[in-house]
Amino acid sequence: MTHAAAPATVREFEEKLLEVAASLPKRLKQCADYVAANTDRIAVSTVAEMAEAAGVQPSAFMRFCQIMGFSGYSEMQRLFRENYVGGWPDYSTRLDHLREMGEHSGPRLLAEFVEAGRSSLENLLKSVDPQSLEEAVDLLASANLVHIIGLRRSFPVASYIAYALEKMQVPAMLHSVAGRLDSSAAIRPSDALLAITFSPYSAETLDLVESVRARGVAVVALTDTAVNPLRKMGATILTVSEVDFGAFRSLSATLCVAIALSAAVGARRKV
Repeated sequence: MTHAAAPATVREFEEKLLEVAASLPKRLKQCADYVAANTDRIAVSTVAEMAEAAGVQPSAFMRFCQIMGFSGYSEMQRLFRENYVGGWPDYSTRLDHLREMGEHSGPRLLAEFVEAGRSSLENLLKSVDPQSLEEAVDLLASANLVHIIGLRRSFPVASYIAYALEKMQVPAMLHSVAGRLDSSAAIRPSDALLAITFSPYSAETLDLVESVRARGVAVVALTDTAVNPLRKMGATILTVSEVDFGAFRSLSATLCVAIALSAAVGARRKV
């Protein structure tokens, strides 16, 4: 069986799945049938979870991914994450998922999240483009004032960067939506905006980026997918891929980039 190029969209994936399903051997047909009925699980499940649910070994599921044209499960999962417009499950759903997996004990959960963080850090150098990182440092270091926005799950990252820049005496302002006050008027053309947002993306963050880009303000975006609405707005993109466990996403690699970015900006301003 020959392997064509990997589908570039979910629609292409579905069409290819229909095309190959009938000719697959039994175990791979099980994979195809489960995926066809549960495409919503691909973005938030590990290969072991998908294989178990399909009733096959992980190696068989990996073989299925390759027949679909992908190098492995991670590449196939990336396609669905980039198109996961419906958003990640709410936290009630995520907790139900953990209960279904039987993962109740604190020590066991800690071990699993440590493993997810370790994997994220190991892949970090592959996901962050060095040229984009240098461009981001230059833009932020040369700005009169660095504005920072990161809401909900992104807020810990944004608040840490604001704290770190303050300690290095880099003029910075952390934006929020408290009281529904619009602080975009505080951003001047000589400033820069650092926006942290993850799929399915904060509407408030996207609105602020669009507003300041229309006025020619430089924007650096820290996000989790290469295909995102921020790129179309002309932002300099830093993409950080995180590994998930039980539909909960690690922030280990993202915080590592935040620390490195803050330190580099502080150092460059003093040169």
